Amino acid sequence: MSLSLAYPRVTTVSDFFALLKPRVMSLVILTGLAGIVVAPGHVHPLTAFTALLCIAVAAGASGCLNMAYDSDIDVLMARTATRPIPMGYVAREDALAFGWTLSVAAVATMGLFVNFLAAGLLAFTVFFYVVVYTLWLKRRTPQNIVIGGLSGALPPAIGWASVTGDLSLAPLLLVAIIFMWTPPHFWALSLWRASDYARAGIPMLPVVKGKAHTRFQILLYTLVLVPLGVAPAFLNIGGPLYLVVSTGLGLWFLWEAVATWRERDEIKEPAAHRLFGVSLLYVFVPFSALIAEKLIGLAPLSLSSLAL
Repeated sequence: MSLSLAYPRVTTVSDFFALLKPRVMSLVILTGLAGIVVAPGHVHPLTAFTALLCIAVAAGASGCLNMAYDSDIDVLMARTATRPIPMGYVAREDALAFGWTLSVAAVATMGLFVNFLAAGLLAFTVFFYVVVYTLWLKRRTPQNIVIGGLSGALPPAIGWASVTGDLSLAPLLLVAIIFMWTPPHFWALSLWRASDYARAGIPMLPVVKGKAHTRFQILLYTLVLVPLGVAPAFLNIGGPLYLVVSTGLGLWFLWEAVATWRERDEIKEPAAHRLFGVSLLYVFVPFSALIAEKLIGLAPLSLSSLAL
């Protein structure tokens, strides 16, 4: 008898941490922090920390619940087969209890210690990702990632509302950037993972409409995304650093989207691999620039200042 059979693996803290999708959580923390930092007015550092913690915990809880409800299809795909539930490290029921407990705790804490608008947006984000995207859209329509992307786009608005108690055009613009970025980001991944999705019965765009159609949709979304990504520099949100970074990365993103559209290697998909890599930078670097500008006191640009 092997040691693995004689001594079953004990569930560890790292297994539960893996359920929180830490890489996704890091993006959510960054964009939520950007919303807090660029929002007008003053917020107590402890309130800001509480808001950011709640955003992070709710994002992790959503990822945990997504893994729990998708565990039957995760085991069928190479990309997800090594997650804690398919590997048998964490029971599905334990993951569900863990995820829903964290979700309720994050929303309640946000409402009690920050404000009710931020808590409401946070609750909507969890509901949309778990119920609307995971349980309804993901297995039913190739537009799953388009509509479902709203949940991952909301952290800047939640961060902004944590400071101001309201919403305006500025945070909604940041939400729109992430919303438009999500489809080309995930469709680039799905191009070389199409067989995985087909095996699991998930109607991702390359599976339902084909790779050529997916590449064209990536290009269309990118053509809208690039000017949208630069817009904060002209609406008193981003400064010169943001303008340079968002323009440079936007042009790079567009270059790779065109290369992906023209891709002919449907086996290895090298252009789609490059596009996916650039897409990871596209959100992290410009949003980091927004935060850096605020911290170093670099004044935002505006249309009037550029005219002068």
